Amino acid sequence: MYNSYFKKRAILKTQAEIEILRKANAIVMEILLRLKEEVKPGVSAWEFEELALSLCEKKGVKPAFKGYRGYPYALCVSINEEIVHGMPKKEKVLKEGDLVSFDFGVVYEGYVGDAALTVGVGKISEKAERLMKVTEEALYKGIEKAYFGNKIGDISFAIQSHVEKHGFNVIKEFVGHGVGRSLHEPPEVPNWGRPGRGPKIEIGMVLAIEPMVSAGDPRVEILVDGWTAVTKDRSLAAHFEHSIAITPKGPEILSRV
Repeated sequence: MYNSYFKKRAILKTQAEIEILRKANAIVMEILLRLKEEVKPGVSAWEFEELALSLCEKKGVKPAFKGYRGYPYALCVSINEEIVHGMPKKEKVLKEGDLVSFDFGVVYEGYVGDAALTVGVGKISEKAERLMKVTEEALYKGIEKAYFGNKIGDISFAIQSHVEKHGFNVIKEFVGHGVGRSLHEPPEVPNWGRPGRGPKIEIGMVLAIEPMVSAGDPRVEILVDGWTAVTKDRSLAAHFEHSIAITPKGPEILSRV
């Protein structure tokens, strides 16, 4: 998601709405974990698309991404230097040592679940393993700062600090966001920033926090398909995302099975 909602007010959710969002996000994670089971050399990105659509049908939900702003698929499958919005095409076939990121959402009872994860294909390099580990750790570092009274910048700073401490770089062109009846709601949740800055974190916010991290140059290019974002130097990228609710007791991860 591009930077366009930062100054708009968040849409706060009731407890009843959060319960629906919890179910939506649990379904998303169930499907993502099922896709993860099928990751191996020789599988095409299209096979994951077909599986995701089949699982949506079984669970009685709609894929949130299909048709959103013209995106033609249910699933984003991004391989190696592809950061996000990679298209699940038949000619994209996994091979040993690849990193593959799945970004996926569903609509359940009018509310959107949204999550992402990165998986290694077979035996991967030590650097790829470390990139995945640091990116996922950064996600949880950000979630730890998602408390009522803090600022969005506290989340952003925690993510950026952890990533850069380990020699990697956050992608700045794409950010986390609010989520609810729409896939993208205010506020934006950048993966970089300064503590104490940005909108105040409020009870009832539901945020999709999603660090995207490059092993090299953090600058981005968009391929000719108009969707696929890749690292400018074609270095590896990783992407992890959870949707969380801000409660009086602290952040609650909704995208858990």
